[in-house]
Amino acid sequence: MNDDRLQFLSLYLVRFAGGFGLAALTTLLPTYINLYDPSALLLGLFTSGYTLASTLAIVPFAWGGDAGDKRTALVVAIGIATLAYTAFAFVSGSWQFVGARAMQGFAATGASLLSLSLVGELAPTGERANHIGKANAARLASGIVGALSVGALYEVYGFQTVYALLVALLVVSMVAVVLFVRPDPVRIEGFPFTSLSVNERLRTLTTFRGQYAVAVTLVRTWVPIYAGVEVAQGGLAYAPFAVGVVITAERGANMLFQPYTGRLSDRFGRSAFIALGGAGYGAIALGVPFTPGVGTALALPPGIPGMEWLASTAPVQWVGVETAVAGLGNLSPAFLPLIACNALLGIADAFREPASMALFADEGENTEGGGVASSFGIREFVWRPGSVGAPFVGGWLQTNVGIDWVFYLGGGAAFTAVAVFVLVLASQHGAGALRRW
Repeated sequence: MNDDRLQFLSLYLVRFAGGFGLAALTTLLPTYINLYDPSALLLGLFTSGYTLASTLAIVPFAWGGDAGDKRTALVVAIGIATLAYTAFAFVSGSWQFVGARAMQGFAATGASLLSLSLVGELAPTGERANHIGKANAARLASGIVGALSVGALYEVYGFQTVYALLVALLVVSMVAVVLFVRPDPVRIEGFPFTSLSVNERLRTLTTFRGQYAVAVTLVRTWVPIYAGVEVAQGGLAYAPFAVGVVITAERGANMLFQPYTGRLSDRFGRSAFIALGGAGYGAIALGVPFTPGVGTALALPPGIPGMEWLASTAPVQWVGVETAVAGLGNLSPAFLPLIACNALLGIADAFREPASMALFADEGENTEGGGVASSFGIREFVWRPGSVGAPFVGGWLQTNVGIDWVFYLGGGAAFTAVAVFVLVLASQHGAGALRRW
């Protein structure tokens, strides 16, 4: 196995470990909500605490990665993540949970930004989106494993076993980086954010990304909440393992498509894939609240056909009547439509993500005085306002208007993001810019 391949595989392992941690907390978030019954403010902080801390991490990790050794900075980020998941094992209240989430967000941003920067620098320009797609596929694969295993592990062994597994995985990824990833020879003088802030293509991309953050944050956060919170709070009250199955649908579809769509965007250009993925995401998000009605109208079974080995001794019942399924818990006819919706959301994101990341890496490398890590840092910065504010709005909508409106707002934000992006492309870069970028 050649040296470059070992470097890529080590960085993919970092992405795998990071994705497993995010999947674990996403899967268990409804459990924490049911356990601590947070106020609307705290419900928002359950997500925004993570996002606020991750925003604070952008400049130090991006600047440090471009000015110094990205490998060393990545090892530091993994070390902080290890401390964060150790802290989760001892959480006993809402505010402690918010604090652990903040540490998780700080570390996750550093590890994600630096691992992607190293992948972008190692990959040839014409293969960049494909390699980034593979890195993201590793993250998504761990999300699948995490979403399915974490719910079952929690139900049998509790929180501490879940976090012990996460810490072990992070330690292995840290050792792989130290052993196999070469020190980064690229050094950028000055403050690369200054040069990149006047890059015309990056400024155009921000017109899309700033609004789209609201859409993805709301939908990605509230699909598992919708699946797992109690019926009295507007949800479907599925067990953690069933929530994991729903999350797996999105991650699995995204994982399978990303390397392929990344390769296509390397060949045909990036911006059209961003617009297509964004529009598809908005359309599918609007359908999530209708999954119970679709399931009932189509007389779908309250479970997964062909998985009778999961059935309990209770008789399986149909349309509109919940049934107990071992491992999955109480299900309803909305289960299969919700899985289908989340899978389609994953496919839509597979079109957008590698194309967007490759564009930012391209501009970081091609801008004089810029840097790949700082370019990814700008990408993260633009995302933050929407991702910080959206959970507070989502928490307010859920508690005061209804959980369905979270998805209506998310879908609408995706459509406006795509519309503004296409208009700016056409007006500032010509009618053919959607094909040329």
